[in-house]
Amino acid sequence: MGQLAFGENYVQEALAKMEHLSNPEILWHFIGPLQSNKTREVAQNFQWVQSVDRIKILQRLSNQRPANLPALNVCIQVNIDCEPQKAGVLPEQVHELVDAALSMDRLHLRGLMAIPKAASGQHDPSGSYARMNTLFQGIIDDGVELDTLSMGMSADLEAAIMHGSTMVRIGTDLFGPRPDSGTD
Repeated sequence: MGQLAFGENYVQEALAKMEHLSNPEILWHFIGPLQSNKTREVAQNFQWVQSVDRIKILQRLSNQRPANLPALNVCIQVNIDCEPQKAGVLPEQVHELVDAALSMDRLHLRGLMAIPKAASGQHDPSGSYARMNTLFQGIIDDGVELDTLSMGMSADLEAAIMHGSTMVRIGTDLFGPRPDSGTD
């Protein structure tokens, strides 16, 4: 059957690929930072958004999701290492977004997503993965049904899986390094 789940960082590139591939069985995941002016296109064309980090974005996605489509699957992006250059909510803000997502009928909260600080001589991302898993399990323990902990990419997928990741992003392994696109 082949690869049926694709993640994209850029809306315009994704829309072109959707048109080119034109396969209704493909599940399209938006995984990049999402600006307010792109929410309509994402709500109308994607099945998943893994990078929700603001209530405003949740509201816009819910309001703009067509009634003829199933609820949009969403993950809340967590900035688990509190890096100022990265998107995502701080861990202490996650519960506010969880409550907001659960109140929106055109959204289906599936879980959490994170891009921890890369491994280096000074940093082992295992602690970041463990904190994400603890946060994820805590939300489940509060009675929220979640099934997706999206963390780990081509370079660190084994460590992420060892710490509970249920979804990894492996575009670099499949397609090679991303060329600089310069698009949205």
